[in-house]
Amino acid sequence: MQVWKFGGTSVGKPERMKSIRQLITEDGKAKIVVLSALSGSTNSLLSISESLLAGQIAEAQTKAQALRSHYDLFLTELYQTEQGLTKGKSIVEKEFSFIDELIATKPYCTKQEKEMVALGELLSTQIFEAYLQEEGVHSLLLPALDFMVIDEDNEPILKKIEENLGAILAKEPGKQIYITQGFICRNPQGEVDNLKRGGSDYTASLIGGAISAEEVQIWTDIDGMHNNDPRIVKNTFPIRELSFAEAAELAYFGAKILHPSTITPAKLKGVPVRLKNTMEPSAYGTLISEKSTDIEIKAIAAKDNITAIYIHSTRMLNAYGFLKRVFEVFEKYKTPVDMITTSEVSVSVTIDQTTHLDSIMSELREFAELEDPDNDQVIICIVGNFWADKEGIAIKVLNAMKNIPIRMISYGASEHNISLLVDAKHKNESLNALNEGLFF
Repeated sequence: MQVWKFGGTSVGKPERMKSIRQLITEDGKAKIVVLSALSGSTNSLLSISESLLAGQIAEAQTKAQALRSHYDLFLTELYQTEQGLTKGKSIVEKEFSFIDELIATKPYCTKQEKEMVALGELLSTQIFEAYLQEEGVHSLLLPALDFMVIDEDNEPILKKIEENLGAILAKEPGKQIYITQGFICRNPQGEVDNLKRGGSDYTASLIGGAISAEEVQIWTDIDGMHNNDPRIVKNTFPIRELSFAEAAELAYFGAKILHPSTITPAKLKGVPVRLKNTMEPSAYGTLISEKSTDIEIKAIAAKDNITAIYIHSTRMLNAYGFLKRVFEVFEKYKTPVDMITTSEVSVSVTIDQTTHLDSIMSELREFAELEDPDNDQVIICIVGNFWADKEGIAIKVLNAMKNIPIRMISYGASEHNISLLVDAKHKNESLNALNEGLFF
């Protein structure tokens, strides 16, 4: 069995949904199909929540009615029979009645907000499954809330997911297509929760790992992962093959096509992940697996909204435990560090989560001197095969960047990653310079 995931733009219009039906059924193979919310739905639901949190009930009701109208039109263009349209309308009526209940809830808080946002996936999957039934496809809806669970640290519990999903599939064998929701899950309290924005990719990989799938396919609107950001750089091209490690580096450091967490469950179970284009289904896309090619430099990605923190201590010289104390502060506030550079008396780090920045800085000042943090920085990540005996890699990168100020460099911590920190104003220039210097 394979697992195929389709994002919001892939299901955002009735004609796209019809194309997906054709895609998932034409080869006759059994599949679990993971769907995101219709494009724009999650943002609309979040906007309704924002109005409710601000106490603007009438505004929330107006926004909900506008979204309802969008779905009503969508249904009339999707279904071909009166029976199918009636089924679709009953789905929308049920879920928007729940939205009305949430709007009336007082006080409206985080619990209700998560239930609100989950409705995007609940709507898209039910509407699509009803369409498959109308088309005579032997399909079944698998509610993600029945098997997808996270722990106290908001991490998926793969073993539990495997047990839950295995039990459900054992009771419902023999279907050609199983439909489920991306993104949504239950937390340890049994409440509706989510895998954060972009989490539908993660859902697909978790399911693929749980059932030891033949392959996980992530369908988007571009033909695989490109060697650079095609929105900024001309003359980019899709990468045919990446290793799990290379793809994980690119996803974490800004490649928008793939959610950063996606690779882990697939890697654990050795399940290949293929990135495909719904607009060009015959295109090869990008295959991510345990294998790597001999190509030296594969791709470049950029991670935005980075803050650099510079920490100095005259006691750092021969002061055992200094780094431990520094990183204990970040651990305390559950703030990941992206880049690290050190000297005899200084350590510089970058973070992309600044929620607890003031508290972190305050605690660091108890045993170190700090400069003002640099906000609005960007990490440029170059990914490829950079084994220890490779020659000339660093000089190629630095030559390409010779006219651009570099704040930090990280090279050697990974065999697949060279990271550069630059000011955000130099991001586009850096991506273009590296593209020209490393690939042409």
